[in-house]
Amino acid sequence: MLINGKWQENWQPVQAKDDQGRFIRQTSSFRNWVTQDGSPGPTGSGGFQAEIGRYHLYVAYICPWASRTLMARELKGLQNVIGVTVVDPRLTDQGWQFGVYPGADEDPLNSARYLHELYTLADAAISGRATVPILWDKNTATIVNNESADILRMLNSAFSGIVNQGPNLYPDDLAKDIDTLNTNLYMDLNNGVYQAGFASSQEAYEEAYGKVFAALDKMESRLADGRTYLFDDRLTETDVRLFVTLVRFDAAYHGLFKCNRNTLRDMPYLRAYMRRTLALEGIADTVNLDHIKAGYYSIKALNPTGIVPTGPISDLDAQGV
Repeated sequence: MLINGKWQENWQPVQAKDDQGRFIRQTSSFRNWVTQDGSPGPTGSGGFQAEIGRYHLYVAYICPWASRTLMARELKGLQNVIGVTVVDPRLTDQGWQFGVYPGADEDPLNSARYLHELYTLADAAISGRATVPILWDKNTATIVNNESADILRMLNSAFSGIVNQGPNLYPDDLAKDIDTLNTNLYMDLNNGVYQAGFASSQEAYEEAYGKVFAALDKMESRLADGRTYLFDDRLTETDVRLFVTLVRFDAAYHGLFKCNRNTLRDMPYLRAYMRRTLALEGIADTVNLDHIKAGYYSIKALNPTGIVPTGPISDLDAQGV
């Protein structure tokens, strides 16, 4: 936790909780937008024009929120436009760190040791948690945005004047339906698994557990008519949001987060949907099962021994991700 720009205490998984023991997620600190002409976006200040090589993503393969941005980068063909640095999946007492673990990178831009150092570079008096993803602006040496939902949406459209390829993840004619389903999935599933895993009362856990499986059952039923994606044959940002939770479910949420009614192997339509999405060009490169398991099982509050389970054997193991 940063308080007035200084790291004050060991990292803790629970950001806040209410009086019933429900896990509460913090609000993102930086909400500027990259736009085609540098004009202000829906929030924050302007001055961040889309350019080749100007922006850089800091991500963790363990993190579903960060993986949203990696997927958008692949789907929109932005690999040569926006660089990426991957942090160590294991959370330390000072949060995310660079390097050390196989497949993790050193910080190429600022030579930071810990991610929280980037936050204080951007705002010397900042208070709050240092989270991924970060969209970093090399020109001004600051954080543009650390809200994955914003970054996902800006990667869909802001760089279309430079690289115009891939599906439109937020088409106008589906925008209202996408926003509605996004909200429901976030409340009940994307964040619901965390509310189950980090609940500090039996009541809060059972409430979250019920929401998680109610949401999964709804998505299983939705896909049972043979559609390819959530909105028929059109891949949208809602599919990205669902996929990043599904791909971690059996490996982490089923066991560590106690979301254990069943695995995805028992939900044939969701399982097939996850495999279809994983098979899209470039998407397997955004998933690293070793990092996912090493990261989640490094959370001392949930797994004090640090032992990483060998199983379960999943579709991801078969594809070597």
